[in-house]
Amino acid sequence: MSIPFQPESFLILVVEDDRLSREILCRALIAEGYRVVGACNGEECLSIYQQQHPNLVLLDAMMPTMNGFDCCSQLLALPNAAQTPVIMVTGLEDTASVDWAFDAGATDYVTKPIHWPILRRRVRNLLEKRHFYQQLEQANQQLQQQAIVDGLTGLANRRYFDECLQREWKRSIRDRINVSLILLDIDYFKAYNDTYGHPAGDRCLQRVAQTLQRSAKRATDIIARYGGEEFAMILPSTGLDGAIEVASMVQANIQALAIPHTGGLPAYGQVTISQGIASTIAHRDGQSSALIQWADKALYHAKHMGRNAIAVYSAGQVISPTAYPHL
Repeated sequence: MSIPFQPESFLILVVEDDRLSREILCRALIAEGYRVVGACNGEECLSIYQQQHPNLVLLDAMMPTMNGFDCCSQLLALPNAAQTPVIMVTGLEDTASVDWAFDAGATDYVTKPIHWPILRRRVRNLLEKRHFYQQLEQANQQLQQQAIVDGLTGLANRRYFDECLQREWKRSIRDRINVSLILLDIDYFKAYNDTYGHPAGDRCLQRVAQTLQRSAKRATDIIARYGGEEFAMILPSTGLDGAIEVASMVQANIQALAIPHTGGLPAYGQVTISQGIASTIAHRDGQSSALIQWADKALYHAKHMGRNAIAVYSAGQVISPTAYPHL
């Protein structure tokens, strides 16, 4: 939703060495609803800017010690200051002075004596434009977030998962390091929905997703909703032993949730998951989809073995949970 332009949300820095002129400008801007702070010279301007980060600067060109042109150049070189609008205010209106102001980075230029209706409109126009672009940037960020996040669970969605897996596959090729993948599936989830209803099913998916996030060992691990009741974990720079450790932690944490599930299950009486693990050092002649296929084979094997299990694809074959010494 668009946020209307609100002058009180903007801070303007007025830099003017003449006290009376500075006070007149400050009062006029405050009357328009803006928050205003004043500075009497270039050094004070730079100090206040770094402390308060104003949204616009009205800068007198002719000041002692540091003139406004040099001050403008130094101000816009400060961290995160490059996009700050600067209006140069000066009695000079020759071509060289105007060029100097814009070369220093000024956004606009007004001459003394100041014609207030013109300055008022220019300040408003610059701040409205800044307000518009800030909203546009926020909207773009929200759209980007929506494009990569699953709306129900808050995890990465399948599209972002594919991008991340491809990126980590290329990094594995480049750096000759392992990349591991865990595919996870909630056992008998259709029966859960049939027994408890789809709203309860959604809450179950959310609790499982939260548990996966807590179980991830590092910030670089990528957790995604792969589809339906299936999830995926990409573990960069992680070998098979590390992936098994993560999967074992996930299994224990899901068990600890103790979400009741009695809808036609064998004997567990609560929600369980099955997991398939694959790990490799990628090769240039291979595809990242191979890692998915291997993890999927392991997941199928875990389900075939009775579910609530972990299986591993290793050395071209699927190893059952009982056959792998770590499980």
